[in-house]
Amino acid sequence: MTSDGGKAGAQRVMGRPRVTSRAALERLAFELFARQGFDATTVDDIAAAAGIGRRTFFRYFSSKNDLVWGDFEDQLRRLRKLLDETDPGVPMMDAIRRAVVEFNRFDPRDVPWHRQRMELILGVPTLQADATLRYASWRAVVTEFVAGRTGLPPSAMVPRLAGSVVLAAAVAAYEHWLSSEPETDLSELLDEAIRQVGAGLTAVLDDAGA
Repeated sequence: MTSDGGKAGAQRVMGRPRVTSRAALERLAFELFARQGFDATTVDDIAAAAGIGRRTFFRYFSSKNDLVWGDFEDQLRRLRKLLDETDPGVPMMDAIRRAVVEFNRFDPRDVPWHRQRMELILGVPTLQADATLRYASWRAVVTEFVAGRTGLPPSAMVPRLAGSVVLAAAVAAYEHWLSSEPETDLSELLDEAIRQVGAGLTAVLDDAGA
């Protein structure tokens, strides 16, 4: 993308090369959040540190909150794809557990950044309203998968219950991970949490004749 006004003078701010990618802008913002706090860091702060103008910032992200979530819509499509590509012979809750664990698997080099992202999402009060909307979209992916497997409409109790319970298990696993030592394996926590709720949901599905 071109710079605001096309001037070379904006190429370096605070000793940094001018930011020219969504990922680089996200990482720089996270550094500012770590130093100044999320609420105290403004879009203008991020843009200035990146050597870009406000208009360029908004070409990458619609808001400061949006930046914290990264490319969330692409990630939802990835989760849906993982579920859709599951062998139909795999039991439904096993399919969900494996997909969610794989969805949350990261390159070790990216884990510190992801940890910071989730600390913001789960710990900053001003992000909670946004989180509610995002989690509703995440939950809907699981709900729709369960509806497809059971032949029930997504509005039925069992698919809704499955979506809500799996989301709660994933959030609980993340909260435990963030409160644990850095070397704690997130995948193991997610696997354990979803196994626990899976046993109960399987009983519900059996009772419902699904």
